Amino acid sequence: MTVTGQDHTGIIAAVTSALAHQNINILDVSQTLMDQWFTMILRVEFDEAEHGIAAIQQRMAAVEAEQNLTIRLQSEALFSAVNEV
Repeated sequence: MTVTGQDHTGIIAAVTSALAHQNINILDVSQTLMDQWFTMILRVEFDEAEHGIAAIQQRMAAVEAEQNLTIRLQSEALFSAVNEV
């Protein structure tokens, strides 16, 4: 999952709370600030029988709108295939 947007207080709290409410575990997280732009990458784990990627993305849309962010979720297999040489 990637989270980007203009930096402000509460981004991490809003994203991680929404994930916790969906019973999604955060395995790894990194975040950085470049000028006024916040970027966070999270490696998350969830039961695919309980949640699909599209359903999670849809539930995170409220956080996107409320926090004025862009949140994207993609399969780890797809991410690895695209980013490994």
